[in-house]
Parts: sequence; C-alpha cells; structure tokens
Amino acid sequence: MRLAGRVSAAIDILAEIFGRHRPASEALKDWGKAHRFAGSSDRHAIGTLVYDVLRRRNSLAFRMGEASPRALALAALHDVWGLSVEAIAAMAGEQHGPGGLSGPEREALSRTLPERPPLHVAGDVPDWLAPSYEKAFGARAAEEAAALARRAPVDLRVNTLKATRGQVVEALSRFGAAEGPISPLAVRIPAPGPDSRNANVEAEPAHGLGWFEVQDAGSQVAALLSGVGPGMSVADLCAGAGGKTLALAALMRNEGKLLAHDLDRFRLRPIFERLTRAGVTNCEVVSAQDEGRLESAGPFDCVVIDAPCSGSGSWRRKPDAKWRLTRKQFEQRLKDQRQVLEKGFELAKPGGTILYITCSVLPEENTEQVADFLKRHPEMKLIPYEDQWARTLGGEAPKSADGSHGTLVLTPAQHDTDGFFIAVLRKGKHA
Repeated sequence: MRLAGRVSAAIDILAEIFGRHRPASEALKDWGKAHRFAGSSDRHAIGTLVYDVLRRRNSLAFRMGEASPRALALAALHDVWGLSVEAIAAMAGEQHGPGGLSGPEREALSRTLPERPPLHVAGDVPDWLAPSYEKAFGARAAEEAAALARRAPVDLRVNTLKATRGQVVEALSRFGAAEGPISPLAVRIPAPGPDSRNANVEAEPAHGLGWFEVQDAGSQVAALLSGVGPGMSVADLCAGAGGKTLALAALMRNEGKLLAHDLDRFRLRPIFERLTRAGVTNCEVVSAQDEGRLESAGPFDCVVIDAPCSGSGSWRRKPDAKWRLTRKQFEQRLKDQRQVLEKGFELAKPGGTILYITCSVLPEENTEQVADFLKRHPEMKLIPYEDQWARTLGGEAPKSADGSHGTLVLTPAQHDTDGFFIAVLRKGKHA
C-alpha cells in the first residue's frame, strides 16, 4: 500500500475507535483480519499513525479546529510525521487517498500555533485532569504531560537467574539494543517510527530461554526498591500477569516464600508460563477464589502493592486509555487503592514493609493516597525514598519529578521511563 491508502485506512480505524468506543488494539486487529492484502509493514504504518493521533488528540484537534478522524490524521502527518502541507495535499489526492485538501484544511495545517496553549492542549490530557497535573508538577505540568504523549521505547528486564545484561544486549544487538536508563537490569530498544518495524523480542530464542522479560525501566526500579532478598517472605497482592513477581523472585534468588495474587483471574493467567520460563521455583500463585491462603501464609516481611490506578504513567504506550477514563472510573480506582492498602496493612508483619506502587503521575492516587493511609495508621512510617535507594541500589537517588523527598515519582520527561509512583512504608514493631 502507498501512504495514501494507509492514511485512509487509519481514518477508518479511528472512526471505529471513536464511534464505538473500542480499544485501539482491537480495532486494528479487526481491520487487519478484514484486509488480508495489507502486509505487515502496511499494518505497522497504519497502527503507528492511529496511535500517534491518540497520543496527540487534543493538540491535533486544536490545530485543525475540529476532532474528526480525518482532521486528526492529517494533523498528525504534519505535526508528528513532519510532512509538509504540499506533500500531504499531493498524498491526499492520490487514488485510494482520503481526498484532496480543502481550503480550511490547508489553512489549519499551515498556521502558527500559540506558544502557550491551555494545559490540556499542550499536554494532550483530558481537560478534567489538567488540575491534577498542575498540582503534581506546577509550572512543569505541560512539559511532563507532553512527554507522556510521545512514542515509547521497548524496555526489557534482564532475568538475573539466567543471564547478564551484556548477554541480552548482545543477543538483541540487531534491534539496536543497549543498556537502559536508571535500572541496572534495563535493556532498551529504541521506539520505532512509521518505517521501522516493532522488534518482536518475545519471538527471540533469548526470550524463550527466560533471559529477559518486557518491563519498563521505571517498573524495574520499583521492584528493586522493595529491598527484598533471599529467605524473606513476600506477598505480591496485585500481581497481574506477573512482571514484578518475576523481578521479586530474581531478587530473592529463588530462596524464601513468594505469593502472587490478583483478584482478576484473567490478568493472572499468563503468570504460570512466565514463572516456568524464568526458572522461578519459590512462588505460589494464589487465585481470587483462594484469598484466605494469603492470611494463612502471612504475615509477610514485605507486601508489594502495584495498585489498580488510572494508568496515566503508561499513556504513551496505551494512549487510547486516557480518553476512555471517566471521573467515575477514577473515583473507583481511588477506592480500590484504599482497600488494597488496608489489605497490605493486615498482611505485613510488625517491622515489615509495604511497597506501594502505581503507574500513575496523579497526586490523588499517589502522595494523597499515602498521606491518607498514614493518617489512618500512625504506626506506619514512610521511609524516605533516598534512604531506600541507598540501601537497595546504592549511589545517589534521582530527584522525584514532583519535588518530594519522601516518595518517588518517575516520569519520561525527567527520568526517561514511564510514569511511576513509589512509596516504601514500614510497620511499627508493636503494631
């Protein structure tokens, strides 16, 4: 397919996403099934344009003065892909293209935008969340939000039970693999563009051998800051597919007791194959139907809570999610977080720790949630993240993106990772 046909396809898919409120991955998959003639490079380019539109939906609509799929796709070609107005006009008028540019479209694509548009435009975030970004980052809010609207690289965590970082870098060298940021276990593959295919790293022999797992460098740091080690008892309360569970098992060197639990059995399902591939032998998976097993196995030296949240820190990877998030869903996430923190308090032994993590940059889910928890449980104490960093990773800790000295916020703008919040809490010995 030529670019004109790819753009027309992207417009059709965006109409499906917006009109039926469908996840982008499902809409793209269904389009591919219905258009078997499209090659893998075509599907990649179409998907890239769709996701670029979703990442920058507000700023693209601001440029065009409207938010139709056609307008957004044309604006993305100009603002994200760097095509000139004349190149876009020539493409649009080709056979199988979306049709020639109108006068207003030419004018919109050519105009100079204001230097300081509103935060929800500059940062490409839902307008109702703009106050949360301002509360978190102050004058840097637009810059922080905009960094979450760019393409993301592929990060891998080296499984130290089976390999070294050097081995993984060498095995994936043809993809441009290199040591990643902030985590000593991170390997990074650059973000692809429209003409460069995604690296299917999970099809590689090294992945089948259990040498690495796909995991953002920020998520890796969160697991490292748990401070867990061999012989400890650890509960991973919101294990999901097991990314952090595998990281914890490696830190424990398969020595000690590790329980992985999640209320959603569908999210938990992939963990079994992953544990086997990674060579993990000290983990017991506890299903939602067997939650009582957690109490009987506790109390624990460390309870890890990767809490359900807005996912705002991962919106560069799942950009459609930010437009589907509602105020009602957000409030429910806050309730879920309070509940799981209470569960963690019950399961942590006196003198033990709770590692509270979200893949969010919003203070309501992060610092405010922790402050509320500490108010309810004065016997819990916050361990300053700089101190925990020195104990677990060594060296000087990075600055938190929100300026805090107690808890850590990682962001793509300041740390070159996804957005993450990390708090380490210790339970009083006489609780």
